[in-house]
Amino acid sequence: MECRPGCGACCIAPSINTPLPGMPNGKPAGVPCAHLLDDMRCELFGRPERPALCARFQPDMEVCGSSRENAIWLISELEAATS
Repeated sequence: MECRPGCGACCIAPSINTPLPGMPNGKPAGVPCAHLLDDMRCELFGRPERPALCARFQPDMEVCGSSRENAIWLISELEAATS
């Protein structure tokens, strides 16, 4: 599966527990990352300061679902189940 243009669910729904540029305490679940651009792309994509969690994330139907809304719901459910 390819990343869905204009989605950004993986930059909003999950928490990030490690520091990242501009977010020294990480990112809470449900809060857009400080590096999420207006077009829902990651400003840090391909850069060394991108968090390892983000670099490992691969789009998949089981996580991304059929729409942006579905992806936010699915990732939020996974976040809740593993917190």
